[in-house]
Amino acid sequence: MEYRELGQTGIRVSRLCFGVLTVGPLQADLPVDNGAQVIRHALENGVSFLDTAQYYRTYPYIKEALQGYSGEVVLTSKSYAYTRKMMQDAVEEARQETGRDMIDIFLLHEQESALTIKGHWEAYEYLLECKQKGIIRAAGISTHMVAAVRAACEIPEVDVIHPLYNYRGVGITDGDVNEMGQAIAEAVSRGKGIYSMKALGGGNLLGESREAFDFVLGNKDLHSIAVGMKTLEEVEMNVLIFSGREVPDSIRDRVRSVPRKLHIESWCTGCGKCAARCTAEAIRIENGKAVADSGRCRLCGYCGPVCEEFCIKII
Repeated sequence: MEYRELGQTGIRVSRLCFGVLTVGPLQADLPVDNGAQVIRHALENGVSFLDTAQYYRTYPYIKEALQGYSGEVVLTSKSYAYTRKMMQDAVEEARQETGRDMIDIFLLHEQESALTIKGHWEAYEYLLECKQKGIIRAAGISTHMVAAVRAACEIPEVDVIHPLYNYRGVGITDGDVNEMGQAIAEAVSRGKGIYSMKALGGGNLLGESREAFDFVLGNKDLHSIAVGMKTLEEVEMNVLIFSGREVPDSIRDRVRSVPRKLHIESWCTGCGKCAARCTAEAIRIENGKAVADSGRCRLCGYCGPVCEEFCIKII
């Protein structure tokens, strides 16, 4: 496994980051002991970097995975908090529920622009206080938007940026993949730590996974890349890919055999673009939300890129 320093934070992370959202109640909803086993397997195979968030409700998985583990672990969490009190509660919740005195990195979750960062600045100032006290080591933002990456470049107090980035630009809501790449390069030139998300476009690029991983691994501006994993086989395959080793067909076949489904997030606006795009007629709008028919869905991923809210995942 390759390890890199995350910008100028002094924090050393594995190039492969485990995106813990996937095992939790919002997606695969694995039992805690099963999800913790998958996380622990990644840790024991060289993955030292875990990404979660207050919203994901995955702290119990992380706490169990870390029981008795003595290796180095870097943990990021995120919160939608916008006041000092809300962020104080979020940080304490993360510490208590993961069993860690320090949360290495804490981010404002899903920022959109300089305006939204300004609107959350009271909460961010609390993170800066936590950094001074040693409760966290670095602070920053996560985002799906080019504008927020560019805004964060101009803020000296932002240490880390967690942007959405994949080779088709699936999920980038205010630009394309080239614009996001340019914004990331600028952030790196300003000393920011960068670890990207959604290399597989929320599962919509699973059929093009080799091209998708080659793309992000070929970008030297990405200090680490967060990937969601829910099985031991997925961990083994991704560790091999990120270590530059060949993946045996036997492992690829086991990963392909894992049952998957189309998952539509709760914030769907019911615009109907996905239903119009679906040639299998597997999506309908019901009570103002998109609903998937698993009997018709081919898991082709064609619906995901047309969703402007990035609601559609294959998990």
